[in-house]
Amino acid sequence: MELKGLLLAGGTGSRLRPLTYTGAKQLIPIANRPILHYAVEAMVQAGITDIGVIVGETGAAIRESLGDGQAFDCHFTYIVQEAPLGLAHAVKTAAPFLADAPFLMFLGDNLLRSGLGTLVERFRSGRYAASILLTAVDDPRQFGVAVVENGRVTRLVEKPKNPPSHWALVGAYCFQPEIHEVIASLKPSWRGEYEITDAIQALIDQDRVVDATFVDGWWKDTGRPEDVIEANRLVLEDLVPAVQGHVDKDSEIVGRVSIAPTARIEQTTIRGPVVIGEGAVIRNSYIGPYTTIGDGVTIEETEIENSIVLPDSLIQRVAERIDQSLIGRGVKVQGRHERPKAMRLVLGDHSRVDL
Repeated sequence: MELKGLLLAGGTGSRLRPLTYTGAKQLIPIANRPILHYAVEAMVQAGITDIGVIVGETGAAIRESLGDGQAFDCHFTYIVQEAPLGLAHAVKTAAPFLADAPFLMFLGDNLLRSGLGTLVERFRSGRYAASILLTAVDDPRQFGVAVVENGRVTRLVEKPKNPPSHWALVGAYCFQPEIHEVIASLKPSWRGEYEITDAIQALIDQDRVVDATFVDGWWKDTGRPEDVIEANRLVLEDLVPAVQGHVDKDSEIVGRVSIAPTARIEQTTIRGPVVIGEGAVIRNSYIGPYTTIGDGVTIEETEIENSIVLPDSLIQRVAERIDQSLIGRGVKVQGRHERPKAMRLVLGDHSRVDL
């Protein structure tokens, strides 16, 4: 069974503002690679190479980042979704591309350590109308929730106040083409969206078999800043060390650290896992575990750990250690040593500062 792919990269990323005012949430880097690239690789590794990419307002940036697919050994067809009206609406928008092929739909801001191979293989080998990916969560009220009996999904509920189970839907689904008929008859939910959970429930109500595959390893939805930082930490756990840039004799590198060839490290201690990008300059500083420093970043006289700094930012003379932070592109963070000391802040809408 040859499956097509449907990769969703059209969300606005409202929970990641102000970063997403100027960029796509799916292109925020994890270990210096866009989140969306991990999603594409997971699909290709599962044997999906003909992929439709749903794009919205940030479509130009998504196209520039992904290209035609040659770099990933696949082929992309870009599909414009005029408004973010739900996952089922995305499938409806992509119907001409999907045609009568079975397909895998994957959310471009989701990360899966174990990939999509098990989900796809189960779907290929069984006679299922759909197959969904599930994981156990502590608070299912934030997710679509499934009830599973003897490996078969018997009920789905979207963000229930009283969850019937702890099994949450992960952002990966396999469908037979009959899903298009179901979606054509859907009505918007109370949120004004066409819910994929309603479409799958309609399959169940028609006594069609919906299979469940359970996540092996970790899964992360990178919808919030704290989720992005946690995803960065999880990805860095598998970091392969490669110190290629210039490290002077007064610096100390401890643990698994990757330093790009054109980066410069001077009078600095780095404790991995840490990734430092091309052209970065780190002087007289401390870079602690689970930190990603983007291309062209300069850090001087500063301590930072468990954080992500996007490209071309400048951080200098910060008195206290920076921790659990997501710092955007071209940002300047500068401390003052002279008196009188004071904080001077220029912050965009929906910014957050913890002092």
